[in-house]
Formats: sequence, structure tokens, C-alpha cells
Amino acid sequence: MTVAAPTPAPTAPHGPDAPDAAKLARGLRHQVGRAIADYAMIEDGDRVMVCLSGGKDSYTMLDILRQLQRRAPVKFELVAVNLDQKQPGYPEHVLPEYLASIGVEHTILEQDTYSVVTSVLPEGKTMCSLCSRLRRGALYAHAAKQGFTKIALGHHRDDIVATFMLNLFHHARLSAMPPKLLSDDGRHIVIRPLAYCREADIAAYAEAMRFPIIPCNLCGSQENLQRKSVERMLAQWDAMTPGRVDQMARALADVRPSQLADPKLFDFAGLAATPEGLPGAPPVGADIGPSLTR
Repeated sequence: MTVAAPTPAPTAPHGPDAPDAAKLARGLRHQVGRAIADYAMIEDGDRVMVCLSGGKDSYTMLDILRQLQRRAPVKFELVAVNLDQKQPGYPEHVLPEYLASIGVEHTILEQDTYSVVTSVLPEGKTMCSLCSRLRRGALYAHAAKQGFTKIALGHHRDDIVATFMLNLFHHARLSAMPPKLLSDDGRHIVIRPLAYCREADIAAYAEAMRFPIIPCNLCGSQENLQRKSVERMLAQWDAMTPGRVDQMARALADVRPSQLADPKLFDFAGLAATPEGLPGAPPVGADIGPSLTR
């Protein structure tokens, strides 16, 4: 079901929580705007498919993108897309009513991936991975059919860091969720406008704005235990040393292949010293200080 609606300029947050929401919105707009600029996420003429799940992250992403759309020096289109996966008890009226109330063009796709997943996986097994792959396939197919130039997902800074730690601990590789991604088939550009945003700020903004949140546990599946364990660990670290998760996120944008150990990224075999050294390089130890070099 597709509903075309006018997209009026977003109104300022109002109601009893308006001051808090306005303050949070300023910070989130700054972070989303910086991420869009740093990674060239949105360009003039783009048609952006904003994937909306009904959770706090995707609601916030849509809301902040609409605010930036009004201020942006380039013209781009936003269309909200939700996939109704036919989970038992899913409140299918919530998103269409909300999107119509704010005047956003939207499409509700219907695909019974729930029955597919439950028919394949034994009872009690975590469904998240297979469900996610089926959802991604349906959304990518819709994006190709409708000619969207960008697909926006609601992953935030904490998701990116948690994914990095999961891959490090469980898959022995250094990788995370990039802010901008070319799909494996080369047909889609995926963007994550919330890449610089803290989950705590998103949660506070969603609460202040009173978005009609749809719970993500309707399928009855177990939580992704590995991810939840990593998230708890990161929360404990950040509580003990505030700013640690932010430092980890910043490190993902400052990768130095020569200081790691992957010969595919750096030519360790080709390293060779010369008597003259590198032009302009100070002697080793020159930065230690005279008192330590006597």
C-alpha cells in the first residue's frame, strides 16, 4: 500500500516536553548533518527510502531528516517505507496513521516472512538473523523497483561500535557497520544518518516527542544474546570511564593499516630501511626530551 502525501515543513516540537525535545533536536540535527556531509550521504535530486520499523531509532531518523530537508541547500525526496512481516499481534494501523498525520509519503509492504522463518527454524532458536536477511531482501527489491537512489537505515553510533566488538570477539575480524555502504550486488547505496548519534540521546528524543513506538519482540524470538552481552559490556565500560564508547567510535574513522597486521592492506614485505632515512623525519627518540637522551 502506497500513500502519497504532501510533505509540509516540520513544525517545532510542542507539548509538555517541547523544551527538552527542541534541545535534543538541535544536537541530533548537528550530528546527522555532519555525518551526511562527511560521507556524502545525500545529494541533490536523491530519492531516499527511509526504512521505518516503528522503533525509536527509525522514528528519530525520519524526523531529523525532515527537519534537515527544510534547511538543506540541495533538494531531495524522503519516502517512508515499512515492511509488515505479519508477526502475531503486530499493530498494523500505527505507522500508517502516524505517517498520514504528519503528511509523509509512505509505503507499507506486506510480506509474511514470519511464517517463513518459523517454518525453517526450530522452536526456541533466535530468529533475528534470518528475519533480517529476508527483510533486507524485500526492502532492496522494493528500492530497485521504485527507483530509490539511497536506502536510509536507523543504526546509530552504539550499534556500530557493538557490531565492531561482535566481529572482533566472534568472527576474528575488524569490521563494523559503515556509515555508507554499497550493497553486495552493487545496485544500492545504504546510508546510516544516525552514525554519530548516541542511543541515549535518540531514546530521550523519542520519549520527548512521544513517538508511537512498536515493540520489537512481537515474534517471541529470543534476544540476540551475543549482541546483548556486548551492549551490556559497553554500557559498563562507559559508566566506569565516560566517553569510552565515543573514543571507540572515533577510532573507527582513524584506521592505520601500518600499525595493524593485515598484509592485504599494507605492504609489510616491501618495507626497506635506507641510510638516509625518510626526508624530513626526525631521528628516533628526538621527541623524548634532552633529559632522557643524555
